[in-house]
Amino acid sequence: MPNIDDSLAFAPSHELAALIANKQVSPVEVTQLYFSRIERLDSQLNSYLTLAQDNAMESAKAAEDAVVRGDKLGQLHGVPISIKDLVMTKGVRTTSGSLAYKDHIPTADSAVAERVKASGAILLGKTNTPEFGSLGANENRLGDDCRNPWNTERTAGASSGGAGASVAAGLCSLGTGSDGGGSIRIPASFCGIYGIKPTQGRVSGFSGVQQDVPLVNLLGQNGPMSRTVKDSAILLQALSGYDHRDASSLHAPVPDFLAAVDRDISGLRIAWSADFGYAGVEAEVVEVCAAGARAFENLGCSVEESDLTLDDPFEIWWVISGCNSYITQGHLLDDPSDPLTWYGRMLIEDGKEFSAADYVKALGRRDQMINRFADVFEKCDLLLSPTMATTAFPVGEYPEVIEGKRNAHVKGWGFLPFTHPINMIGHPAATVPCGFSSDGMPIGLHIVGRKGDEETVLAASAAFERAMPWADKMPAVS
Repeated sequence: MPNIDDSLAFAPSHELAALIANKQVSPVEVTQLYFSRIERLDSQLNSYLTLAQDNAMESAKAAEDAVVRGDKLGQLHGVPISIKDLVMTKGVRTTSGSLAYKDHIPTADSAVAERVKASGAILLGKTNTPEFGSLGANENRLGDDCRNPWNTERTAGASSGGAGASVAAGLCSLGTGSDGGGSIRIPASFCGIYGIKPTQGRVSGFSGVQQDVPLVNLLGQNGPMSRTVKDSAILLQALSGYDHRDASSLHAPVPDFLAAVDRDISGLRIAWSADFGYAGVEAEVVEVCAAGARAFENLGCSVEESDLTLDDPFEIWWVISGCNSYITQGHLLDDPSDPLTWYGRMLIEDGKEFSAADYVKALGRRDQMINRFADVFEKCDLLLSPTMATTAFPVGEYPEVIEGKRNAHVKGWGFLPFTHPINMIGHPAATVPCGFSSDGMPIGLHIVGRKGDEETVLAASAAFERAMPWADKMPAVS
């Protein structure tokens, strides 16, 4: 098999898998390529918390042997991948971004890790995340912030920040993320890549440890992050499907996501909202995203202004998220080593103080919002908006007041008014790169679909990608 160069690090994953299957490149050489790039570049980004080099090289050799034998291969056979460090991986350190678990080595795989391995992909390592995924910027107490490959003075976003930075910089072929309030879409938008949050329950959230009492999951979903839409469709296909171990797992057939990528989208009815009726958004972000929305008219779609008007929904999300955090991590409040971050402690402490009445009221307001979005989708097939209210901001700074409007009452969450409402209603949503700010930072366009309809989101994303390609654009750190 021939030697390879750095350009292969940016090849689409599906093309890389085909090269491997056809014996044109070796999984061992490809895996070595990514580790070489990580060693050379990741000190600028801090996108990985843990590398699994020995395990990865062993898996790569086994993948190469399978190709030589002519074994049946998975769709991502031999393709190097990263997994977010909130996801449990057997025998590979999993910190959840917290000092409390800095030495934690799980004894079992989560469902996501199981399915990644079943696809034939090679696990390079675990990507950086804020503590328990509880912040939209990637800081924790395990080391330096995860930084943006377009400008290392800026945040990569979070909570799948390490995944976003590593995919954008060519430090893995593709990555897994998770999204409980925007955590796939925030870093994908900030880092100029593609990410999709699936329908709630589409991908199992089974952690690898069977709970005695199943915990309700109203917000979080695992999903793919990649440089191309097709790669995300392939990984989503591999990750999806009912899992009896997850109480919130969607008991429904898995659509053909790969076929959706080539689907004609002419005739789709698209609604556009610059602010969901309540949010402050940077003017330049609105301008770029509005132009991206209008591009769908050239693809045969109708595009109309949406009349969606939300009351600020952040408090609903905060109550639900805080209660979940207290249930799962409340014991750390009394840990004498004081391992928690400022934001992790704040969310858990607030969750401790919320009453059952607060929780029930939040669920009622969530139901109202579900119906409000249902009204929107009676008149359209897709809803577009900016993904974020800002571009990636300087590390350690958290814009709350944008264009004269305050987007949230809690420090650290004001820049993401569009993402967390979609977690609460359970719909699929993606972000596609649609341009750059005047200072060279990526801007993402948010594509929201009906519940259960990832296919239309993927079809529209792929059509937009063909019309306005982005995968050839490389960040400064690459």
